[in-house]
Amino acid sequence: MEHGSAFLIESVVFLSSAVLAVVLSYRLGLGSVVGYLLAGIAIGPFGLKLVDKVEDVRHFAELGVVFLLFVIGLELEPRRLWQMRARLLTLGVSQVAGTILLIAAVVWLAGIDLRVGIVAGMALALSSTALALQPLAERGALQSKGGQAVFAILLFQDIAVIPMLALLPLLGASGTGASFSWGGLGFAGAVIGATLVGGHFLAQPVFRHIARTRQREIFTAFALLLVLGIAWGFESAGLSMALGTFLAGVLLAESEYRHEIEAAVEPFKGLLLGLFFIAVGMSVDFGLLLGKPLVILGLIVGMFLLKSAVLWAITKFAKLPRSERPLFILLLAQGGEFAFVLLTLGVQREVLPFDTAQAVTLAVALSMLSTPFLLVFHDRVLAPRFAAEAPRREHQAPRAAKVIVAGLGRVGQVVARLLYGSGYDATILDDDPDHVEQSRRFGFRVFYGDATRLDLLEAAGAAQADFLIIALNDPDATTRLAAIAVKHFPNLKVIARAHDMRHMFTLRDIGVEIIERETFQSALALGRATLAAVGADAARAAHAVRRFAEHDNLVLAKLYAVHKSEPDIHVSLSNELRDQFARTLREDEAAMAGEAKGGGGEPAQPR
Repeated sequence: MEHGSAFLIESVVFLSSAVLAVVLSYRLGLGSVVGYLLAGIAIGPFGLKLVDKVEDVRHFAELGVVFLLFVIGLELEPRRLWQMRARLLTLGVSQVAGTILLIAAVVWLAGIDLRVGIVAGMALALSSTALALQPLAERGALQSKGGQAVFAILLFQDIAVIPMLALLPLLGASGTGASFSWGGLGFAGAVIGATLVGGHFLAQPVFRHIARTRQREIFTAFALLLVLGIAWGFESAGLSMALGTFLAGVLLAESEYRHEIEAAVEPFKGLLLGLFFIAVGMSVDFGLLLGKPLVILGLIVGMFLLKSAVLWAITKFAKLPRSERPLFILLLAQGGEFAFVLLTLGVQREVLPFDTAQAVTLAVALSMLSTPFLLVFHDRVLAPRFAAEAPRREHQAPRAAKVIVAGLGRVGQVVARLLYGSGYDATILDDDPDHVEQSRRFGFRVFYGDATRLDLLEAAGAAQADFLIIALNDPDATTRLAAIAVKHFPNLKVIARAHDMRHMFTLRDIGVEIIERETFQSALALGRATLAAVGADAARAAHAVRRFAEHDNLVLAKLYAVHKSEPDIHVSLSNELRDQFARTLREDEAAMAGEAKGGGGEPAQPR
């Protein structure tokens, strides 16, 4: 029980410090990452000493990066990853190899063992995936040219960790490859193969069967099991956990369950990322900083300068827009979490002296700690200046409309087919796995999930979409979805299907402007066919239907005007308007008969 109490106490400490620090950080305009880092410093060994097991926390918190890469993989379909291959290789190789060579050369010229320079170069060449991608996502810059370049380099860095780890034994004191294991290589290959095969062929059927049970907690449990299982397998094989889950995310990117999976994983990703940043703040060794301030400061400045030089050359080579270059350099110039792993192994392999590794580790942690503050400087000073220098475009093509359709029943299918035939590639959400599976066979972009969930709407891109078409069968679900959309996505224009007149009034009260009653048009068509058959006069039937549609609009306007203030007047007002419509039709009949005798023409308009 004591262990359980300690766990509860630490949980309360982490959560309360995170809430207080992040809220304060936001109030000061510094962003969430700064708040988490400050929370870590406050509760860590060099703050209030509320938590002292920094390594244990950091190992667990690395799952935040794992979940982050999984979600990014979900948003990157395989064909887009294949299209990135040239950028991935050219930019990634240039950054990693260029940084290693430059740092190793500087260390060698300083008279230090070249092996130390190579290991230090490998460790410092890496950047923090979480610290780089989170600010990009917050600024909506992931799809920019600079954002795509940052992502390509970070992805290559995760891949490059594998050969770096394999190279460390060769640089050890013995200088031999005795630690190389063909069995280990085979196991690593098996883990990668299992991830590729399982993610492509097994995961989707399992998600489909779970979705049919409509047990959302089991769906979430399997999503977590998938991510954690792959992370465990890659770690056991000596590979990057983040790389493994990224591959799994890419394989599921074309799945109809992509948005539901993302919505299930997103809360865990956010909490674990926050814990990761807290762990980085806790790892800052202020004792060493106070003992060797000039050495640590020199390492940090040197790392930023050397990495920035390589990154600046890459911005020229990649022809990044001038306005995006400062953010690109700042996000990649800091150290990364994998540096801690490489430096620790460097000491174990007797490549790095312990004191040197400790100083470089502190420099990496402080560089990560300083990055959010440098980003504040970028946003307030550098970005406005570079934006002013950027050439203005004389013309920009209008952005194509983006449409989300909620519901793929009888109504939603017709809407989706009409949109598809007109050239609009809509994102469709439906909570029936059989509907989803069948519709995807016909080429529709359908995803499984409950559209009334705010997190699923966000995952489906409602914040960037232009229109939301609500075609759900359930009137209550339609009302809930309309209320959520109007409240949380004010720029999203909602077009809704109403069950009846009263439901139409409810939707209009919420703020939905374009509403269609689900049976009205079909009832008009059926009435027109009936009148044409009974009276044997198709023209008169068409005229009566047109008149009724005009009359119905008048009825709706008058009833809506009093539906809140005088609800009891509905019956009498409806009867009065019904009798008025009957008189109008009789007057039209008389006018049409007179016109027929007198030589034709349009019927007289009623008074």
